[in-house]
Amino acid sequence: MSDAIIKVRDVSRVYQQGDIEVHALRGVDLDVEQGEFTVLAGPSGSGKTTLLNMIGALDTASGGRVEVGGTDVTALGRSAAADFRMRNIGFVFQAYNLIPVLTAFENAEFVMLLQGVSAAERRNAVLPLLEAVGLAAEKDRKPHQLSGGQQQRVAVARAIASKPKIVLADEPTANLDTKTSAALLDIMAQLNAEHQITFLFSSHDPQVMERARRIVRLDSGRVVADERTAEP
Repeated sequence: MSDAIIKVRDVSRVYQQGDIEVHALRGVDLDVEQGEFTVLAGPSGSGKTTLLNMIGALDTASGGRVEVGGTDVTALGRSAAADFRMRNIGFVFQAYNLIPVLTAFENAEFVMLLQGVSAAERRNAVLPLLEAVGLAAEKDRKPHQLSGGQQQRVAVARAIASKPKIVLADEPTANLDTKTSAALLDIMAQLNAEHQITFLFSSHDPQVMERARRIVRLDSGRVVADERTAEP
């Protein structure tokens, strides 16, 4: 295998949908280098979210191997996979997945809390991030007191607060208006440039693809194109 931070080799994912056998992924190969800003693109049902879930150790492969940061995540049990995700990967979901009873600050620090990071270290990491995403004044508000765009920015802060090697973002702009999407993507691009965090998106949003430096296109569970773009 190469020295890439993400290495996918001949990965397949088959599941049953009633009496039908669905092939979500079919022999996918992919390498992603440290510091990339890459999009998995394709129509609904193309396999992009499934592939993202494989890389994030959220789903198990039917065949093949996925290696992330030198760890074979396809060989991890449920508990080991959860610990690996907590310590290595930040997630940004389409549905935000914030904890309703926690404030913006508490949501943003939550992964670091699970990691056993001290309160002082959490505060020193989270407050500048909330400032960076324009939410310093809303740090004590709970999710229901925030707009969709604000909630997604809290999710981004949570994803990167613990300085993960990789951030996986599944359709992060799907529920946002054009202006909010652009602002959020600019923040992620800046974090990628300044901290060399690897960002891997699942999206068919033109705004996401415009900012990507690499677009990997999937269709019917296969990689059908891999395009390097000019620097945005």
